[in-house]
Amino acid sequence: MNLSPHKAKTVSVVAFVLSLFFFIFTLILGLFSRTLGMYLLSWQILSGVLVWGILIAQFYQRTLAEQEKLDMGQLSKAADEGTIFSGTGDRMAMMAVAQKRLKFLEKWVVPVSAILVATYQIVMGLLLFNGKVLNETPAWSDPKHLLLSAVLMAAVSFIAFLFSRYATGMSAEKEWKPLRAGGSYLLATALLGFALAISLALAQFKHSQGLTVLNYIIPLLLTVLGIEVVLNAVLDIYRPRVAGQYSRAAFDSRILGLFNEPGGILHTVSHTIDYQFGFQVSQTWFYKLLEKAIFPLILFALAILYLMSSFVVIGPGQAGVVERFGIPVRDLSPGLYPKYPWPIETVYVHPVKQIQKIMIGYAGKQTDEKAFLWGVKHYEEEYNLLVAVQTDSSGDDIGAVPVSIVQASVPVLYRISDVRKYIYNHKDSHQLLEAICYRELTRYAVSAKIETDQSESDSQQSLLGAGRMEAASELQRRIQDAVNEADLGVEIVLLGLQGVHPPPEVAKEYEEVIAAVQEKQATVLNAQAEKIRILTELGGSVAEVDALYDLALAFERSKEQGDEQRTEHLRNELQVAFGSVEGNVFRILRQAESYAFEQVNFARGEGLRFDGQLQAYHASPEIYKKLQRLMTLEETLEDVRKYVVVADNEDALVYIVDLQEKLSQSLYDMDLGLEEN
Repeated sequence: MNLSPHKAKTVSVVAFVLSLFFFIFTLILGLFSRTLGMYLLSWQILSGVLVWGILIAQFYQRTLAEQEKLDMGQLSKAADEGTIFSGTGDRMAMMAVAQKRLKFLEKWVVPVSAILVATYQIVMGLLLFNGKVLNETPAWSDPKHLLLSAVLMAAVSFIAFLFSRYATGMSAEKEWKPLRAGGSYLLATALLGFALAISLALAQFKHSQGLTVLNYIIPLLLTVLGIEVVLNAVLDIYRPRVAGQYSRAAFDSRILGLFNEPGGILHTVSHTIDYQFGFQVSQTWFYKLLEKAIFPLILFALAILYLMSSFVVIGPGQAGVVERFGIPVRDLSPGLYPKYPWPIETVYVHPVKQIQKIMIGYAGKQTDEKAFLWGVKHYEEEYNLLVAVQTDSSGDDIGAVPVSIVQASVPVLYRISDVRKYIYNHKDSHQLLEAICYRELTRYAVSAKIETDQSESDSQQSLLGAGRMEAASELQRRIQDAVNEADLGVEIVLLGLQGVHPPPEVAKEYEEVIAAVQEKQATVLNAQAEKIRILTELGGSVAEVDALYDLALAFERSKEQGDEQRTEHLRNELQVAFGSVEGNVFRILRQAESYAFEQVNFARGEGLRFDGQLQAYHASPEIYKKLQRLMTLEETLEDVRKYVVVADNEDALVYIVDLQEKLSQSLYDMDLGLEEN
């Protein structure tokens, strides 16, 4: 029995209008409710609209071809009766215009249309996945009217499911086989819409994971379907054509067919098993039992999995809070507890004894560098902090910005002290804690310093040096105060400034600045040490020298003012002070006193000696002069060899004296004892 394609054309028109309505409805509803998943689903539905448009053209041409066959049959019958329309078979074939158009449409137009549909699916899927189409749409971060959208999507899914089953049922007939492609796309709309309705309902109770997953699944499915259509079109070129066999269109998705006709995949699997094992495995009792009971077994397994949500296990060091329809009802300590199944009751479990960590100041993994040096990048991305720079009033700093840039890796260790506050006081407590840490770190860095003179009057030390420990303690206190103010239910256990350093690009310049500061500090400290050494050597201690200086300064001022009584009093005090001081002052004073005593006594002795010489001179001037002359000769000629020659004035002998040094003695010079003999 040949079925009329007119009914299939009517179904295609109704499905086209219905799919177009679903596209416009979900697009407007998605923009109105700011639901990204619904907006993405509308473009998935539009691909089904294109498929139904192709089916309308195909069944419309089939209707014309069917009508043409009927007309040609009537003409052939009239030709047998000898009417004026009698003619040959070639003439009748020339009149089959609709049938030729149908062959051309199914051979060329349908495959080309399938390629166009695939192009739309791939391009739109990639654009939606990359987010380029979403640039001009409203913000999707705050969906509205979730329950209303869930109810409307459930209604759309229900209508699409009914019509998809109707179209798929009609496709069981050979003449209506192309309806299977449209029915598969309507079923995909129904399944995605139903999943979206459930996700919207869960999002109303702060469970938005389903919407997040669908935001990736819908564009990915659209892209995969487009790739499948292209592969089907390429493989269809090499498929052998058999007369009278249905040629499946490229846009008739095999992937969607797994859900639209699940029985077909089971028959394919059974035939494959029979071929591999060489006997009718599919005819055994076990396989037939499995084939009949596969869906009940799956449903039973799903039911068991669902009932397992009625029990919850709280591990050691954890705490849980039970929600009933979004309202917290009780707290759970470690142990096994029964509860109502999901989604009636949901349990949130968090570790309350475990120390957790947040890393502030960088993102990404650590680099391969083992040594943490200033000129080496430590992590994939490191954030910059503004830090105050120490300046002076010299002209070189005029116009310079009194801030610099450093980078820091700050591990923050914390634990959850109140699980209810951590869960319910804020939408994302972990993200809020991280934001607080960054805010307090930035605030503290602005008021901190990276180089100082380290003088006694400067209580704030450099973050690059000794001030790091104090900075870590102060920063931990600030973060804890901010966490307590936000009522976050978190205790900051430890905070460390383990990697404060300048950016690697300017590390060399930082080192030069720090070296100059250290050189300055070393010079100042050396000068202070030299001062202390000199004053200590001078007066025994710096305090005693300062006291002497103050007393001497007061004495000089008193002399300038003309206050004799005070001047005399200060002179006495100054003498007493100088007498009791130690060090070089004491030594110099003692030496001065000794020298003065020596000079006085020496002058007195010289005076007495001169007085004695004067008396001797007056007593005998000639003897005194000769005596002084002999004493002078004795003193001056003490180390000189002297020869005394005694002769008479009238003596005519000539004495020759050889004053040269002899290297060796002669025989005449030797003392042989002859004179004694």
